[in-house]
Amino acid sequence: MIHLFQKPSSFFHGILVLCALFLPVTQASEQIPKKIVFLGDSITAGYGLKKEEAYPAIIKKLAQSDGRDIQIINAGLSGDTTSGGLRRIRVLARKPMDVLVIALGGNDGLRGIPPKASQTNLEAIIDVIQNKHPKTKIIIVGMQMPENMGKDYTDSFLKIFPSTAENKKIYYLKFLLAGVAADKSLNLADGIHPNTKGQAVVAKHVYKALIPLLN
Repeated sequence: MIHLFQKPSSFFHGILVLCALFLPVTQASEQIPKKIVFLGDSITAGYGLKKEEAYPAIIKKLAQSDGRDIQIINAGLSGDTTSGGLRRIRVLARKPMDVLVIALGGNDGLRGIPPKASQTNLEAIIDVIQNKHPKTKIIIVGMQMPENMGKDYTDSFLKIFPSTAENKKIYYLKFLLAGVAADKSLNLADGIHPNTKGQAVVAKHVYKALIPLLN
């Protein structure tokens, strides 16, 4: 315990000791990069591209150019669903993380999985992290389904992301592929997965949403 009422000499000696003890620790802590885990599917994994061309890797470069030191874990897995993400988050949660980006749900929609089931999985993923690492900041990124899935389904699917964010009091980014979806020049031949230019657009979009979480 530090006593404030000391003789002048012992007081200033105590101050010097505290400076010697705590300043190096503070400087060291400032140098620890913030760890961001991206839990997603093929878009996050960078399907058809090199790992360094996927948007998480580009976000790391954007952060570095802004003077932010971050560590990224690209946990994107092609074909993954929210149920698969729930299984995987239990392994990822073994180590602490500063930020979790959840970019899952697209494959659920394409498979016609009931939106309520997807939302249940997404909220369970968040529960795992909030229970084990309550200081972790979480952002959920929305997806949209094509019109051929039917209006009732697409409308219900669209609502699960903001609803999950509201229920769990986390951050929300409306659409992962904003500015990229349906643009042939920004997608691979399949019309679903972003090409190199498309991934760069996604990276800027997601990074902008991440900045408040990193400050």
